[in-house]
Amino acid sequence: MMDYGKANRLDGKAALVTGAARGIGAAIAEAYAQAGAAVLVTDVLEDAGRGTAETIRKGGGKAEFLKHDVTDERQWEGAVAEAVRKFGRLDAVVNNAGIEKMARITECSVEDFRRVQEVNVVGVFLGLKHGIRAMAPGGACGKGGSVVNLSSVAGLLGMAGLGAYCASKGAVRLLTKSAAVECAQMNLGVRVNSIHPGVIWTKMAEQFLDHVVAEKLVPDRATAEGAFKTMTPMGRFGEPSDIAAAALFLASDAAKYVTGAELVVDGGYSAI
Repeated sequence: MMDYGKANRLDGKAALVTGAARGIGAAIAEAYAQAGAAVLVTDVLEDAGRGTAETIRKGGGKAEFLKHDVTDERQWEGAVAEAVRKFGRLDAVVNNAGIEKMARITECSVEDFRRVQEVNVVGVFLGLKHGIRAMAPGGACGKGGSVVNLSSVAGLLGMAGLGAYCASKGAVRLLTKSAAVECAQMNLGVRVNSIHPGVIWTKMAEQFLDHVVAEKLVPDRATAEGAFKTMTPMGRFGEPSDIAAAALFLASDAAKYVTGAELVVDGGYSAI
C-alpha cells in the first residue's frame, strides 16, 4: 500500500532546476528543497541565482548554484555532471528557463523569433537529452527519474502578439509527449511531463501585461489586469507556488504512473 505522505516527498533525491534565479523557477527549487531534495539552481542571472540557493540553505535545505546558459550543449553537459558530482545522483530535471517576446507576427524580427525558439525549445531539448542520458540505465546515475518541462497555456491556445512564444511552447508540449513515449517504450525509467501555467504573478507576467498595453491592445495596465482576471474563471492570477506544487507532484513517486501528461494550472483560463 502506498504511503501517501512519503510519496509526495523527495527525500534523498537530487534535482536540477533551470531558470531558478527568480519567479516560478525559484519557487520550484524551494519546493523541492522543502520536500527533501538537494537542488542545483541554474540560471544566467548569477546574483539572483546565488540568492535563491542561499535562501534555500538558510531555510535548512541543500542547494548549490551554477551559471548555466540552456542554449549551450556543453554547459548542459557540465550542469548535469555538476549535479551528480555535488549530490551523487540526479533524479529530476526541471526545464523552466524561458523568455518571452511580444510582437505581432508582421512586426516580429526573425532574430527575435529564432532567439525565443533557441531558449524555449532548444534549451528544453538539451535538458531532455542530457537529463535522460544521466538518469537512464547505463547513465551517470541510471536509477530513472523525472523531467518536468514548463510549457504554457500559450502552448495550447493562440494569443495575439505572442506568435513566437506560442510556437515555442506548443513545441515544448509535443516534444514532451515524444520524449515520454520514447522513454516508456524503451523502459528507461524516466517520466516526462509538461506544466502549462496561465498568468502567474511574476516579473515576466508584469512585463507581458506592459507589452499588451504597449501594443495598444488595451488602453492601460489596470485594464490589462482586469481583462485577464475576467477571462480567468477563478478571477485572479496564479502564484509561483501554484506551479511549484504541480512540479513537486510530477517529480514525486505520487506521480509514478504519470508520463506524457500536460498539467494545466491556469485557474480555468483554457477551459472556457
